[in-house]
Amino acid sequence: MGRRQDVLASAVRTFAARGYRGTSMDAVAQEAQISRPGLYFLFSSKPALFREAVAHLLAEDLAAVEQVLAEQDRPLGSRLVDAFDRWAGRWVGPPAADVPRVIADNPDLLDPSARAAPARFEALVTGAVGEQVPEPAPVVATLLSVSVGVKHQAATRAEYLERFRTAVTLLLR
Repeated sequence: MGRRQDVLASAVRTFAARGYRGTSMDAVAQEAQISRPGLYFLFSSKPALFREAVAHLLAEDLAAVEQVLAEQDRPLGSRLVDAFDRWAGRWVGPPAADVPRVIADNPDLLDPSARAAPARFEALVTGAVGEQVPEPAPVVATLLSVSVGVKHQAATRAEYLERFRTAVTLLLR
């Protein structure tokens, strides 16, 4: 991982822990173990840092989801569970649960790719489900709803995965 990516990861952690308003460039610099001038050399402002950090995070997640769903040698159910785990499951429970919250609380700071990420995720899942299900849209809509519901009810990632795995098994029968 390069220095810029390290700083972006540090920024995500800091924004998640403190919220957007509660995060200063000093706090990000400290978390990233970089000087404040060094941080400003990489990113012109806090909004620019937030925008790029979120876009980078979501791009990484989508690339991982795309890779998992493309693994044709694995059963569809297993691929779906892994894809939803990367997209939503890893954000269940503290402190990870604060990452989606800070993103959702600041939609005006997101770039177009970040705003389009949920639709891209849905399209990837629809493509994978469409391999085995003639009408994938209702199945995908149900999986998305189940994921959101379980994410808000589960206390841990393990609980999320267990419950989501059950839903996938029931839907793909």
